[in-house]
Amino acid sequence: MKKQSHENEARLTDPEVLAKLSRLILCSRGAVEGSFSGIHRSHNKGSSVEFAQYRKYTPGDDISRLDWKVLARTDRFFVKEFEADTNMRCHIVLDSSGSMGFAGGGGIPKIAVARKMAATIAQLAVMQGDAAGLQCFSEKVSCDIPARNNPRHLKNIFDTILSVEPRGKTDIVSVLHGLAEKIRRRALVILISDLFTDDLDGLLDCFQHMRHRKQDLAVFHLMDRRELEFEFDRPIRFKDMESGAFIQTNPAHIRRIYLAELASFMDKIRKGCLEYKVDYRFADVSLPYEEHIRSFMLSRVRRK
Repeated sequence: MKKQSHENEARLTDPEVLAKLSRLILCSRGAVEGSFSGIHRSHNKGSSVEFAQYRKYTPGDDISRLDWKVLARTDRFFVKEFEADTNMRCHIVLDSSGSMGFAGGGGIPKIAVARKMAATIAQLAVMQGDAAGLQCFSEKVSCDIPARNNPRHLKNIFDTILSVEPRGKTDIVSVLHGLAEKIRRRALVILISDLFTDDLDGLLDCFQHMRHRKQDLAVFHLMDRRELEFEFDRPIRFKDMESGAFIQTNPAHIRRIYLAELASFMDKIRKGCLEYKVDYRFADVSLPYEEHIRSFMLSRVRRK
């Protein structure tokens, strides 16, 4: 079993990639709620070195936190409060619906890239003392691993990621609404998906729901180059990878319409993410997966 665990880890993560990315910090854009002390800002007040605010002194407060300079100026007692540091919960939400099995000219299916991204992010979180969890879904949540920071916990995550196969339709809207209600504490929620849905307005409502629940939502939008460019040069039969339906057509006749619809779809997603302050990350699966993660982490480094 131990050998199998190491083999799964080797199939999903690259030691060189982890070494490079571990020089950065995987962090939330806002305050989080953890169970232990850590490197992230908590919404609770504590005793770190980062000043938060003043409040009036009440009997029983630690007098060492009194600001004597303010007392001298105002003749009133005020106590300094500081930001508390805590560990972070990172929930990785992995789309395993049928469309994630699409492999374009490079022959690498989107789910293969998604697996590596999910495993790498989970390991980075645990390596820095944070808790990582995993939810996989298509029509419903097929696996739900709670967020924990035990390194042994990674084995369960890796085994699950490798066992997930892309199949079935997606019901991303109901799944995300359900997760928004289930994840109680403030956390970093990372969605890895191609975002294909018949209800785009409903999807954006999910994003708003997550943000209303004070979750820091990040979205990796995975797309294949052939989906983006639609470079097919002869009549072809297309198959819907979720419903199984077929359509025979000449791509040259529909390419312009397809690209216009795709542009509209992606523009609406970007604008919705901007409106609801969702961290949107477009991810071309033909590019190295670690570059998407690195760019994501760099954008979140707190400027001192």
